[in-house]
Amino acid sequence: MTAVVFIHGTGVREPGFSKLAGRVAAGLTALRDGLRIVPYYWGGTHGATLAAGGASLPAQAGGTARGIGLAETPAAVDDDTAAAWAALYTDPYAELALAAAGGDLVVERPPGSVPPEQELQARLAALAARGDALAAELGPGLARAATGLAAHPLLGPAAGALGPDDLAPIAARSLAARVIADALDADTPLVPVGDTRDAVVDRLAEALGAPPRGTERGLRSLLLRAAGSAASHAVVRRRRALTEAAHPAAADILRYLSRGEAVRADLRTLVAGLEPPVALVCHSLGGIIALDTLIAAPLPQVRLLVTAGSQGPFLYESGALPTLDHPVPLPPHVPDWLNLYDPRDLLSYLGAALFPGRVTDIAVDSRQPFPAAHSAYWTNPAVYRHIVDRLP
Repeated sequence: MTAVVFIHGTGVREPGFSKLAGRVAAGLTALRDGLRIVPYYWGGTHGATLAAGGASLPAQAGGTARGIGLAETPAAVDDDTAAAWAALYTDPYAELALAAAGGDLVVERPPGSVPPEQELQARLAALAARGDALAAELGPGLARAATGLAAHPLLGPAAGALGPDDLAPIAARSLAARVIADALDADTPLVPVGDTRDAVVDRLAEALGAPPRGTERGLRSLLLRAAGSAASHAVVRRRRALTEAAHPAAADILRYLSRGEAVRADLRTLVAGLEPPVALVCHSLGGIIALDTLIAAPLPQVRLLVTAGSQGPFLYESGALPTLDHPVPLPPHVPDWLNLYDPRDLLSYLGAALFPGRVTDIAVDSRQPFPAAHSAYWTNPAVYRHIVDRLP
């Protein structure tokens, strides 16, 4: 029986770790019977804590960020869509505002006339009454988002500018963006891939009265001209997830790089008690911990190292990996290494060019913008297929 040790990344604490480890276990065992999944929760014992209650963290700066000017590239549609969703995660009502801005000047309605937003408000109320079930894949918060959208002052002007067939998909995207944005603000370790998000948006759009169709119609045309400035604002608003510059994520990295021997020793003890073959499946800093542990001394039980969204290659190339200096090659006892990266995850790096013949780099696309892409590996079915294909 193959034992799979799952090693989490920065900033993960309970109860988020149990949910994350459960999702990984379900994804792997659905594709292969007989696996033993062994979670390694280092965050509880070796993760950073703020002894003074966060006195070192600055308050969020006010003001707005200037646009960084996202250039349009031939590569295109998915990148454009990701940029538009990044804008929505920053402001879930951004598309609604753009739609409202394109309408005619609001005038007083004749007595007895029906407000154009009334039907959609009724559908939003019905959706809220159903709870969060229609968007369960995105996490909690749909009912709250629907109630908030029904009362939003932009809904009326947007309804006056658009027909119901166009307003319903915009409302659906706004609801999905609100739920995901709340999850990002909470630093959840699980963010759904773009395909899941889009399927939920289709479902919500139909519930709000739109005919079945693709979720992206109209999204880029409304949002891309604002995506540059919105993406820049997202950099400021998502500073924690983007740069790992706030506790506990950054502190976990700094603590590991300065005092990492204890977390490596515990991992060695855990692996030593397992029957071979063993695979280490790791996310983010978890991949650095596993790589350093394997480099430092042989662990013959381990036959495969899997890293997802890992900074290990970058630390090695920059001279910051604790156990191996560039250009010293990987020791022969380090096992096969599968390195999964998302092209939009700015915290993922490549290893094949640094360690020729020792690392296999494989791209997996969550269709999420950064930083959501860094947390979306474990909801991406392709990730599990690539891992199971290589398990001993």
